[in-house]
Amino acid sequence: MEIEVSGRNMFFLECFSSPTRVKIIELLGERPMNIKGLSEALDIKSPIVTRHIHMLEEAGIVRSESVAGKRGMQKLCYLQLTHATLLFKGAPPKEEGSRYFVSLPVGTYSGFEIRPTCGLASADRMIGMCDDPRYFADPEHVHARVIWFGSGYVEYRIPNYMVSNERPDSLDISLEICSETPCTVDHLPSDIVFSVNGTEVGTWTYPGGFGGARGIYTPSWWHKNIRHGLMKTIRVTPQGSFIDGVKVSDVTIEGLSLSYDKEILFRIASSASAKNQGGVTLFGKGFGNYDQDIEVTLRCV
Repeated sequence: MEIEVSGRNMFFLECFSSPTRVKIIELLGERPMNIKGLSEALDIKSPIVTRHIHMLEEAGIVRSESVAGKRGMQKLCYLQLTHATLLFKGAPPKEEGSRYFVSLPVGTYSGFEIRPTCGLASADRMIGMCDDPRYFADPEHVHARVIWFGSGYVEYRIPNYMVSNERPDSLDISLEICSETPCTVDHLPSDIVFSVNGTEVGTWTYPGGFGGARGIYTPSWWHKNIRHGLMKTIRVTPQGSFIDGVKVSDVTIEGLSLSYDKEILFRIASSASAKNQGGVTLFGKGFGNYDQDIEVTLRCV
């Protein structure tokens, strides 16, 4: 999203003038929360939280939906906007271009090299046996909605729909992810590395300590301790690579060697020798707190 810094966009800009609203954005960036949970975390009354949420909804930053709770329906709030670019007056106009979007189910990886603990599951059952990497080659893997591994990598082939006279301007990849842990232990921190076309664009350390509560979309039959992750957005631009708006490397879109006649390779890895060796869990549609697969947007000029 691009927002011009002008009077007609004051409603959006004013959302960030309140420390309370900024804190709400931070909390929802970790996981969806209801009004009561936000009220307790912020130590302010629920009606005040509701007013802040309403303003963030109107600006398109937050969305809410009514879901069944322990005592009737509750309002669950989600962070909807992952990034925004402020356009100041006097800045050169951005070239208009094309935008290509694709959604990749987490089970449609094209390559892998993993070590246990590991496994896959579809919407209604396990695929093969836990902790046996051979099942990652089972043809049924394309139906997986959640996958996990202790160390190694999975790699996806992203379709590239550029045409020959276009130049890539930015690449966005969003996904729900966390570390991998067996059913009986706490969630561990994990250093997770993201690479595009063989170039490492950045490392994100999952902080640990999340995922014990059942994910909003996680099916009732699911027995593992890992039930949801955190939504992360990797973005590569002419200025560098970012994760959730924080710069993580100087790798630019030009450095990825994207070409209209070649697919894009996206790898997610966790090294057995990493400082925080917690593995990887990927959540797709029907699992976790975000009902989406791996979503990719390529912008071209």
